[in-house]
Amino acid sequence: MRHLLSTKDLTRDAAIALLDTAEDMADVADREVKKLPTLRGKTVVNLFFEDSTRTRVSFEVAAKRLSADVITFSAKGSSVSKGESLKDTAQTLAAMGADAVVIRHSASGAPRVLADSGWIDAGIVNAGDGTHEHPTQALLDAFTIRKRLHGAASRGRDLDGVTVTIVGDILHSRVARSNLWLLTALGAHVNFVAPATLLPVSTEGWPVELSYDLDEAVDAGPDVIMMLRIQGERMNAAFFPNAREYSRQWGLDDERVARLPAASIVMHPGPMNRGLEISAGAADSPRSAVLEQVANGVSTRMAVLYHLLSGAVEL
Repeated sequence: MRHLLSTKDLTRDAAIALLDTAEDMADVADREVKKLPTLRGKTVVNLFFEDSTRTRVSFEVAAKRLSADVITFSAKGSSVSKGESLKDTAQTLAAMGADAVVIRHSASGAPRVLADSGWIDAGIVNAGDGTHEHPTQALLDAFTIRKRLHGAASRGRDLDGVTVTIVGDILHSRVARSNLWLLTALGAHVNFVAPATLLPVSTEGWPVELSYDLDEAVDAGPDVIMMLRIQGERMNAAFFPNAREYSRQWGLDDERVARLPAASIVMHPGPMNRGLEISAGAADSPRSAVLEQVANGVSTRMAVLYHLLSGAVEL
């Protein structure tokens, strides 16, 4: 059984195949009847041990558009809150006949444990595990970048030569990690910009350039600048003096956006802390692809579920 656990597992060809399928799935959204019979009879379970709105709803819509039956579990309202283990939960889902499990968990590596355990014979999709990875977010980001840059001619294209600057809370960001591996596989050049306290202790072997100066990164004219949310819920120490100081040094404000090349793309995985890591003007500017990212999330996750459950290509 195939799984999608990490973008490190995706080859360039497999990633492009997924993005091309997402192009086809995006066309479904323009139809009067936004549904395909592709996964009729399949059961997709959304298993969320962490709060989520965009990702959970996006997967739910994606599965329903492919005509799959969808069951959504929230840990807070299930037996998990009473102490049920991941193993027992998995075996319960197996007994229900789940064909795919989309899992979000606070523990890094939990989806891989589920995939390798033998507790359930289902495809596992990582919807975010701790500070490790969030592969479908990276796929939708790559899809959005490719669409913005190449438009109708994007099918079959990689991101060779594209410069992507990712700014903010790199230390706690599974989005940054997944994007690094996927965008690099597609040919892009990735930079991380953050205060030293919000960078990983070691990035040895990572195909990335590090910087502490956002103004320098903006003046370099990146094709894409991706702002990350400050994850207060994962912080247990003072990683920067205060919100005002962070916003002044590492926030994408109106003045910094104005200095970007006209074709530069502003992105954010959401939810946004407006006024902290990104200004309202930057979030709503013509350069912003934030709402496109949300819309593209459905198409991309339809592509993932299609490939996972129909056996279209090896992931």
